[in-house]
Amino acid sequence: MPSMPSMRSIWYWPDNAAPMQHTPSPTPLRPLLIATLLGQIAFGLVAMTICLPSMQEWGAIFDAGQPAVQLSFSAYVLMFGLLQLLYGPLSDRYGRKVVLMTGLAVACAGSAMAALAPNLDALIAARAIQGAGSAAGMVVGRSMVQDLFQGPHRTRMMAYIGMVMGLCPPLAMVIGGQLHVRLGWQANFVLMAALALLLLVTGWRVLPAHRAVAMDPRSHWLGDMGAAYARLAREPVFLLYVVILAMTTGAFYAFLAGAPLVLGTYGVGPDGVGWYIMVVPLSYIVGNFLTSRMVRRQGDHRMMAAGQVSSLVGIALMLALSQTGLTSPLVFVLPLTLLGLGHGFLMPPSLAGSVGVLAGLAGAAAGVAGVMQQLTGAVASYMVGLLPNKGSAALGLLMMAMTLCAFGAQWLLRSRDRSHNRHAA
Repeated sequence: MPSMPSMRSIWYWPDNAAPMQHTPSPTPLRPLLIATLLGQIAFGLVAMTICLPSMQEWGAIFDAGQPAVQLSFSAYVLMFGLLQLLYGPLSDRYGRKVVLMTGLAVACAGSAMAALAPNLDALIAARAIQGAGSAAGMVVGRSMVQDLFQGPHRTRMMAYIGMVMGLCPPLAMVIGGQLHVRLGWQANFVLMAALALLLLVTGWRVLPAHRAVAMDPRSHWLGDMGAAYARLAREPVFLLYVVILAMTTGAFYAFLAGAPLVLGTYGVGPDGVGWYIMVVPLSYIVGNFLTSRMVRRQGDHRMMAAGQVSSLVGIALMLALSQTGLTSPLVFVLPLTLLGLGHGFLMPPSLAGSVGVLAGLAGAAAGVAGVMQQLTGAVASYMVGLLPNKGSAALGLLMMAMTLCAFGAQWLLRSRDRSHNRHAA
């Protein structure tokens, strides 16, 4: 199997020095390699969502209130985000593969602990451990895209990844709901432990090696990590991309956490939740597919603008219909096909932009973007438990607020780009 060329990773950036740009060289990618890479990236989202249908009944099973039950989801999302902040720079410094394998081992252990949890507190702790391990696949996978692709090809690869990830929430929730009904909620965590072990073995055998070079041997990894993040914090363009990604993800996680509760008030049980929620991720896949075809002609900024408009219209239509008195599950989810489509336009260029601002710090950049996405998602999902869930109005207002924040950040990003172009001319 051909090995992947090493990526030069620069950790300390003097203020008057330009960052070294890395130009990936073409690497033959076999189907098994691509499938393994996609599996590593998708694992965390599958682990996050497969047990959501069970959360409808965890309150009764563990004799706990809904905010406490929602905390099990927020604990996963929080650790899933925070550990990306650590995994990203470590993968730049020590190599992608060893960091990925460590994370999968932790995820496997957390999944097994969740399956054996005797009470809600133990389950929350196990979910936190599961999230901490699952974070490695997300951040290392994004970094490998930066290693192997460039320009429009990187955006197209992000779109393909988005298609796969768009399938994860609905399929995971359908499978999770069926397993819950037939075998009990613990079966979902047994399945995730087995998948983590499978990905660990295949990843070790299939994924290419990566070893960072050109680092000061006298430096400590914590100091290097701080220097990398300080360098990124001085890049306004990177920060705006992070706001767009975080707020867009927060709106989507609010939907994932709140939809089972809203659907439950419409009489939809754990085994039916995934079928209705599937509408949004499937439209997200369509959006990613269209982005992969259109981005070369339209460019990243136009695709992002189309995504924001589609997202805002979808949420506004859902809110308008919620005031008509109609209580059908389809009335709730169908308008949000525009939200999924918009996110499919928006996320690939935003992800590609965030890791491409400083190519030598791709792992650190992916880590920062990832942690802000998951922190925002954790806050949004916890807020869902505090909102009235009779009907969809409260959930829709939360999603609208986050989408408007993303829209504002994109307007600033576009204004900055236009100003830069005028000065360059």
